[in-house]
Amino acid sequence: MTNTSSAPTQTISSSPAPSSRRWWTLSVVGLAQLMVVLDSTVVNIALPAAQADLGFTDGQRQWIITAYSIAFGSLLLLGGRLSDLIGRKRTFIIGLIGFAGASALGGAAGTFELLVGARALQGAFGALLAPTALAVLTTTFVIPKERARAFGVFGAIAGAGGAVGLLLGGVLTENFDWRWNLYINVVIAAVALVGAVVFVTNAKRTGPRPKLDIPGTVLVSGALFSLVYGFSNAESEGWESPLTWGFLAASGVLLIAFVLWQRRASHPLLPLSIVLDRNRGAAYASVLIAGAGMFGIFLFVTYYLQASLGYSPIQTGLAFLPMIGMLVLAAQLSTNLFVPRFGPKVMVPFGMTLGAIGMVALTRLGLDSTYAVDVLPPLLVLGFAMGSIMPASMQTATLGVDRQFAGVASATVNTSQQVGGSIGTALLNTLAATAAADYLAAHLPATPEIAAEAAVHSYAVAYWWGAAFFAFGAVLAALLFRRRGHGLSLSHSAESTDAAAAAESAEPVVAH
Repeated sequence: MTNTSSAPTQTISSSPAPSSRRWWTLSVVGLAQLMVVLDSTVVNIALPAAQADLGFTDGQRQWIITAYSIAFGSLLLLGGRLSDLIGRKRTFIIGLIGFAGASALGGAAGTFELLVGARALQGAFGALLAPTALAVLTTTFVIPKERARAFGVFGAIAGAGGAVGLLLGGVLTENFDWRWNLYINVVIAAVALVGAVVFVTNAKRTGPRPKLDIPGTVLVSGALFSLVYGFSNAESEGWESPLTWGFLAASGVLLIAFVLWQRRASHPLLPLSIVLDRNRGAAYASVLIAGAGMFGIFLFVTYYLQASLGYSPIQTGLAFLPMIGMLVLAAQLSTNLFVPRFGPKVMVPFGMTLGAIGMVALTRLGLDSTYAVDVLPPLLVLGFAMGSIMPASMQTATLGVDRQFAGVASATVNTSQQVGGSIGTALLNTLAATAAADYLAAHLPATPEIAAEAAVHSYAVAYWWGAAFFAFGAVLAALLFRRRGHGLSLSHSAESTDAAAAAESAEPVVAH
């Protein structure tokens, strides 16, 4: 691996804030993270009402989701690096104001085109906000015990935000108006903005200001844009579409070019040592796989509850609440008890295994199933699974990273989750649609009863594939994560275990 020691040395110092201030900072960044994560699902509930109001077609409807995911996914690494360059507090505030403004614009939209544009703006400012929030957390909590507790809360928010969005979307759509699914972000952002001004601190920078790697930024943004667009197109147009394969192939080429450029860049956007460390690489892969599985849970369980069992949007959101409670409980137990004792090499495969078990249990659902007996137990298992995977993975993914790259390292976590969600949604949707079509073709004539059974069958196929994702993740995490006591490599060359252990307890700044 090429050493990029020619990059200017930069030291960032920050005096630890008083304990109460640190926990207020956690509240602020957690609120911002919740806003970004729930926005991926809260708008889904509002789509039918928005379509009836603005008069767009079923074919156009997917762009309300796709515009956000493309902008968000393609700009995450740029957003994370900007937080390193211009200051985290400033970037965080800009992200909050921009996200709130874009949400207000979308809520007031009178045309389909304006709504799509507002959603793209939301995604762009979300790409600035999400990695900055995680970077603030990474550089604020440096004491291992406090860091574990903070990441337990943050990981629980990251895992539960989608389900919260389903509940909130149902309440707002049924009791107010679909536009409030966007306006609510203005309220959340306003509270977070006041907290950011008061509680978020700026790390003091000494030495020359680093430069932005413009070629690397263009290459990776193009690669991520092509990847997310390719999978989004696969979901709507199918895998046979030239646009699907063309953009996915372009993504691969651009990603290879990005890696080659990072090996020789004097100011790399993403130093390869960050992702090539075994522990961090395993953490990023685990977040990606868990993201793919989680989107499958929310998507198809929501379909099942509403279409097969006849639940309303609010009832559907409430049905996920026990899962959220279990996720929060597991996240706290994991970060405070289990990860310090067993490490991510045990906890992440354990969570992945639970995820596979929960998905397999969901395959048993039928038209005569009941929530309490058949749906709730798998959701509780999956909640505990995500609470075991996400906090441990997110903490490991940013542990030991040079503070001047904390933003882009945090952005890689968000990118992994976003890419996982895009892959999971597109792949599972396609597999489910094919399974439903095959079932109908084999059970002619296609009566309403047969159509309902075909839908449940298609969900079961998606759950089986989701279980396979988690099972693969369990094996991969068990193989890649180092044993407890074998630390991270903190620079472009391998460091001793003692140095890594020292970093884990003190997290010093290491110059690249």
